[in-house]
Amino acid sequence: MTVANDPLVSTDWLATHLNDANVKVVDASFKMPGVTPLPKDDYFKAHIPGAVFFDVDAVSDHDSPLPHMFPSAEQFGRDVGALGIGNGDMVVVYDAGGWVAAPRAWWMFLSYGHSQVRLLDGGLKKWRAEGYPVDAGAVTPQPVTFRAAFDARRVRSMQQMVANVASRAEQVIDARASDRFEGRVAEPRPGLRPGHIPGSRNVPYNQLFDPATGAMKPLDELRAAFSAADVKLDAPIVTSCGSGVSAAVLTLALYRLGVENPALYDGSWSEWGLPDGPAIATGPA
Repeated sequence: MTVANDPLVSTDWLATHLNDANVKVVDASFKMPGVTPLPKDDYFKAHIPGAVFFDVDAVSDHDSPLPHMFPSAEQFGRDVGALGIGNGDMVVVYDAGGWVAAPRAWWMFLSYGHSQVRLLDGGLKKWRAEGYPVDAGAVTPQPVTFRAAFDARRVRSMQQMVANVASRAEQVIDARASDRFEGRVAEPRPGLRPGHIPGSRNVPYNQLFDPATGAMKPLDELRAAFSAADVKLDAPIVTSCGSGVSAAVLTLALYRLGVENPALYDGSWSEWGLPDGPAIATGPA
């Protein structure tokens, strides 16, 4: 089974098109705070030839106390242009291979009006396992102009999410592990309450890819994962997680299943779970 306009590209496809002038490869690897070595250090050690590093924390709203929130369109355009990416380029995003942040970068490009963006299925893990080459050190791109226009329909604010708790107009799907969703363990970010947004459902993002290869699971298995959580694919959906990163894995899977315009709650639990945040729920969905 295939999907029209699939955002995923294979390692074979990228190897064939790696030297195309308009194909720009982006390493968007990410780790939780305090985990070392840092993603950029991993990038310096080994990356797909020609890839530039997309720092999820740097390409963000630095005036917000919340982690890596969406920046202004002006900043996104400036940061992406500095990576040598223009509006006419095909962007191929990858991460280390655990679907941790490539989907976040993909959704950001779409949210700022750039439709020519794809993800490398399996990321660097699959690329290296299949014997494709890697480079070390930094890549110094030639800055270009990138004009960004933000599409607010793709992102939700806390105010919108609070209103949705009452209206239930949109299904909310949480990508965190079940023990975090149910509030049985402490959150990795200090000071956050345990639990989930009332009425939300839980589809842990790591259920959606094969840990052995790093590749995303077939469409029928993706559909089954959402069905098991009582998610209706023909109704509006918002994805959420710990800080708006792994939620985009759900967004990607939904996109591949033909769900039109799923939105992402940017603040996610880093905002909702604050001590003075809105009401929470615990236990299974």
